[in-house]
Amino acid sequence: MAESWGNSAEGLGSDLHLELTGPGGRRAALTRALREAVRSGRLAAGTRLPPYRSLAADLGLARNTVAAAYAKLVAEGRLTARQGSGTRVARRVAPVETVRRRRTPERSVRPPYDLVQGQPDPAAVPRAAWLASARRALTVTPHDAFGPGDPRGRAELRRELAGYLARVRGVGTDPERIVICSGAAHALRLLAAVAGGTWAVEAYGLPFHRELLHDEGVRTVPVSVDEHGARVDEWAATGAGGGARAGAANGAGGRAGVGARAGAGIEARAGAVLLTPAHQFPTGGPLRPERRAAVVDWARSTGGLVVEDDYDGEFRYDRRPVGAVQGLAPERVVLLGSVSKSLSPTLRIGWMVLPERLVDEVVAAKGEREQWSSATEQLTLADFIGSGAYDRHIRKMRLRHRRRRDRLVEVVSERAPLVRVTGIAAGLHAVLELPPGTERSVVRAAAWQGLAVEGLAGYRHPESRAANRDGLVVGYATPPERGYEGALDVLCRALPPGR
Repeated sequence: MAESWGNSAEGLGSDLHLELTGPGGRRAALTRALREAVRSGRLAAGTRLPPYRSLAADLGLARNTVAAAYAKLVAEGRLTARQGSGTRVARRVAPVETVRRRRTPERSVRPPYDLVQGQPDPAAVPRAAWLASARRALTVTPHDAFGPGDPRGRAELRRELAGYLARVRGVGTDPERIVICSGAAHALRLLAAVAGGTWAVEAYGLPFHRELLHDEGVRTVPVSVDEHGARVDEWAATGAGGGARAGAANGAGGRAGVGARAGAGIEARAGAVLLTPAHQFPTGGPLRPERRAAVVDWARSTGGLVVEDDYDGEFRYDRRPVGAVQGLAPERVVLLGSVSKSLSPTLRIGWMVLPERLVDEVVAAKGEREQWSSATEQLTLADFIGSGAYDRHIRKMRLRHRRRRDRLVEVVSERAPLVRVTGIAAGLHAVLELPPGTERSVVRAAAWQGLAVEGLAGYRHPESRAANRDGLVVGYATPPERGYEGALDVLCRALPPGR
């Protein structure tokens, strides 16, 4: 009888680790262990304890012993017991460790208003559609999806991505040349491990990416940018005709001689170049067609590698199509992408579209036991793309972001006419060009009023010789709908006044 009761009780409740030691009987030891677990914070306020029958079976105690210990701690105010809710740790109990954390918080309190770029509104995640895709995917998921996986990623997702990228971004590839990774940063780290050496990078870009490359032993050389993207004449001189091609690609100021001289210095050192051609990050503007051709010419003639971060490639608001550079030279360009901006960074899903010659090297660098994106989330994303839900979500968010962008331009034009809004043809952010020498004071004024926003100086390569540009990088996708107008109001109060 006792054995059958114990076996049935094992299936109830939840696990709870307790060590019954010290003087006194078993009831006193259990009461003491529970009291210490609550006092130390190991059992947090609100935690539901196992039913006394279940805990009694786990510890080999009589049910009355556990019930008596629970009753004593309820009387002390450390536990609460309500019918239908079970026995829980009382919420009014604050362990010493919790009090200390309140006095010295582990992280700073978020400001009331947030216009930091790169953080899409989490409320915009299409939960219902994602859940529907997850259910469909798990219904038909093969058993091998829950075993050791292919380092390249699930074949279902790679097939869907190959079709989607070809249709939407003009990418030329097949599923065997796509490697799934846990975000664009992970992809960049793998490429740095494979390519190494010196890379040319845009003079304005993510400091995190530069630090990542540095940690992998890659030296970065800054290349200046203008309204048409990276100045390719600074590295893309490809022999006698290369300098002329690069110079012509840059229009005014891009003379062949200048291109050849600048390229001679960087070309001898850089074996790869990291670009954001769809929408230069963070200054804005796509890489003009002549410069794209010059970059491809450089890669083909020197054996160099073009690493294309397809940042904001899907969020264009003008009518000019801007395809991926990868489509011009699939064997010389690596395309990086992710769902961090389109869906959520918490999904940790990115991809690389690789030249055939690099696939095995990248997979080897990733390793058989590398931390990968969840197979179930990869399968969900495959269904999300294949069902058309991803296209519908992108189009919905494109309209929403465009309206927010238009509102930003309108408000700044009305209240701060000295400030020019640039980089607005695509993406989730804009650059507000400030009068020289005002950036730091504007950022401080915004912070004083409870607005988080970043200055352009933080994105500048420390070795860049180009003149400093004062500006703000304003992420208009970040705030929730109810907080956007308030954030814009605070922003304009921090900007230099108009005439």
